[in-house]
Amino acid sequence: MYQILKVLNNNVFLAKHDKGERILVGKGIGYGKKPGDKFTAIENAKIYTLTGKENERSVINAVKGIAPKYLEAAGRIIDEAEVVFGTINPDILIPLADHIAFAAKRAEENIYIPNPFIADIKALFGKEYTVVVKSREIIERMTGYRITDDEAGFIALHVHSGLSDTQVSETLKITQIIDECMLNIEKMLNQDISRESLGGIRLMSHLYYMIARAKAQEVLNIDLNHFVEENYARAGMVARHICRYVEDRLRIPVKSQEEGFLAVHIQTIILP
Repeated sequence: MYQILKVLNNNVFLAKHDKGERILVGKGIGYGKKPGDKFTAIENAKIYTLTGKENERSVINAVKGIAPKYLEAAGRIIDEAEVVFGTINPDILIPLADHIAFAAKRAEENIYIPNPFIADIKALFGKEYTVVVKSREIIERMTGYRITDDEAGFIALHVHSGLSDTQVSETLKITQIIDECMLNIEKMLNQDISRESLGGIRLMSHLYYMIARAKAQEVLNIDLNHFVEENYARAGMVARHICRYVEDRLRIPVKSQEEGFLAVHIQTIILP
């Protein structure tokens, strides 16, 4: 059983449930409703709970200062992501809406914040980025402001958070580490690596999953170190350096088997 706490507009209202407070979003669901009304279900309504730090506050306090149109826009982006990915944690609604609200405010004030990791985000989270770019029309239609490609990159991290249950700040940190690794590899090989090339994307993807394995302390069931030492000495040297760099940045050990596996990927992008 739900009980309405506050109607924000015709499409959004807050309600109390046995398991806590909820945000409901859907076309026309708030029309004619008033605080105190009770119901068991509403057709075509999406129900959102709170996530992360927002769980420590009530729904009303969490959405305080966020205009309903931004909650609606965030809900629509989540809908678009569900079409592509099948399922996504809907509880990213509030942080996503909050980000869209600040993005709109920056656009209104002509403040441009460059995204230094946009190429990395496109390579690592291409599907998430595509969802946001496709949703750009939704954001513009509902808020009056068109987000930039760089801003779309930041929002894509929220979508990824809903898919991986990883905090946006943690994903951004990992993206930064991968970018630093790529720059180090370029410097050691004395060559540029296109973030849009197949080899570059594969290398960045490998680094992403290598970091994920390191964080989970998973061990690869293949050891290519001896093969690399005999056949790809230069790539092996670069891989060892990168693994030590990741260890230093994460402050956790990287298994020795990762060196050979990474070296094979590095070898594929070394220019003749």
